Amino acid sequence: MTEPRIQYTQTEDGVNIAYWTLGEGMPLVHMPLNLGHIQMEWEFPECRDWYERLAKDRMLVRYDHRGQGLSDRENTDYSIEALVLELEAIADRLGLERLALLGLGITGPAAVAFAARHPERVSHLILWGTYAKAQEWTASPQVQASRALIDEDWTTYTEAMANILLGWSQGEPARRFAELIRAAMTPDALRAGLGRTRDWDVSELLPSVRSPTLVIHRRQFPVGLDAARHLSSAIPDARLALLDGESLAPYLGDTDAVHQAIDEFLGEGEAEAKSEGLSADIVHTILFTDVEGSTALTDRLGDAKARDLLREHERITREALKAHGGSEVKTLGDGFMASFSSATRALECAIAMQRAFAERNEAEEELIKVRIGLNAGEPIAEDDDLFGASVNRAARIAAMALGGEILVANVVRELAEGKEFMFGDRGETALRGFDDPVRLFEVRWQEDG
Repeated sequence: MTEPRIQYTQTEDGVNIAYWTLGEGMPLVHMPLNLGHIQMEWEFPECRDWYERLAKDRMLVRYDHRGQGLSDRENTDYSIEALVLELEAIADRLGLERLALLGLGITGPAAVAFAARHPERVSHLILWGTYAKAQEWTASPQVQASRALIDEDWTTYTEAMANILLGWSQGEPARRFAELIRAAMTPDALRAGLGRTRDWDVSELLPSVRSPTLVIHRRQFPVGLDAARHLSSAIPDARLALLDGESLAPYLGDTDAVHQAIDEFLGEGEAEAKSEGLSADIVHTILFTDVEGSTALTDRLGDAKARDLLREHERITREALKAHGGSEVKTLGDGFMASFSSATRALECAIAMQRAFAERNEAEEELIKVRIGLNAGEPIAEDDDLFGASVNRAARIAAMALGGEILVANVVRELAEGKEFMFGDRGETALRGFDDPVRLFEVRWQEDG
């Protein structure tokens, strides 16, 4: 395979994250192994072989954390929340509604936090050589001794850390990894990162993980076997795979055993993903848009100019869907139908759309006013389309809105409970074609509330 093209996305807190993708198929997001540099890693034969094999029949996604590698170096916020923002930015940028997640070493707690926060988004969770509590590792003599070297001799520290992580018998791969550490991060950034990660503890989140989970650890690695057992016992129905070897790097040693464990685990979901397409087995949040007064626009402006306005609607809508992980189901003349596996992301997308239209309208004479309606349920999936009462109700709700409004059914508000959305109660409303009224809420999206 050719070297993947490096691209960038931006997190919610404004940090540019470097990433690349390789292959096609089921998405597998590969987090960094403690420290990373996605360009240098590709130059290591062992890493390249590891990535190419993982990308066979899949789309592999690899990225650098903030403060490291090719991502922004200035921001060294290594809180779990900050690392979750990175994952959210990557998934949203690539439009990944469902993904498998591989957390390794120090990134494992952030992988657990993302899976617990987004159970509908993580199809599989793989935890390699990691822990729930940082103290399960940092208390070890090996880690304590190596960290004491950071202030004494940066080169000696990186060489010691490379040998601890990769195994003292690795020789040339360990030397290259030490070079990567020095290129990926400054001593000051590493100190800041270690200071933030020292007290990490996601133990309370483990019972909340609903994704199928595989915990993998190498028996002869000197740290973390008890931590692996803790993860696998506390995450519901998690599996533990103990493999022979002394290296924390999965691309060294018996890599065939590692690939076999991962392939068998992910293979259970890949077969389902290929056969299902749009699935009716999950709750979909259905979003409809509709340009208010589109017929009048055509009468007043003529076909060509009206079409230009509708293209603006299409551009803004598609950009918002891509950024928030929405799936465009179909266009409906002057509107869209889209589906989300998360009510939160659907609401965030609707708000982003209205704000984008409002910003555009401030600079243009001809206004585009869009109605948005949302409902949630389990529709019928057929031929890459969705049908049924939940879809029809979403369309009727959109028709009840005014231009610039977002109306949602009560079920959407309840699914997003606890999130920072502002709702205005519009009361019980009769919808055409439905016997029972539905309670509607207006989503307040203006910046000033």
